[in-house]
Amino acid sequence: MKTTSLIARLLLGLIFTVFGLNGFLHFIPLPPPSGVAGQFMGALFVSHYLSVVFALQLIGGVLLLANRYVPLALTLLGPIVANILLFHALMAPEGLAMPVIVAVLWGVVFFRVRSAFAGVFQQRTAEQEISRNKGRVLSTAH
Repeated sequence: MKTTSLIARLLLGLIFTVFGLNGFLHFIPLPPPSGVAGQFMGALFVSHYLSVVFALQLIGGVLLLANRYVPLALTLLGPIVANILLFHALMAPEGLAMPVIVAVLWGVVFFRVRSAFAGVFQQRTAEQEISRNKGRVLSTAH
């Protein structure tokens, strides 16, 4: 599993570094999508929203390649992966294969560092537990 995670991290880092750089340097020509997908991408481009997305892709990809702050990289890239998946599933299904592969790679890397996200999956914080227990103590004191 360690080797699988390493390969997934490096592939994911490479994919996001290359496509993040491509957003700024345009070295991979990509034809504009048609229909609703084209309108959506046009709005993202005109509003400069894509510049932020490309910057986040580049930052996340470089962090993964450097093996530094991997949980932060996954946190930055998670919503981007979800949006790419939704974009292709709902507006451009012909390109869905690559986002599915990227989502699987993201999941493999996430599984390896899942302990860093343990706090996110707690029902209550320690602060909430303290106030909850104080309420029990107060109610039993009467």
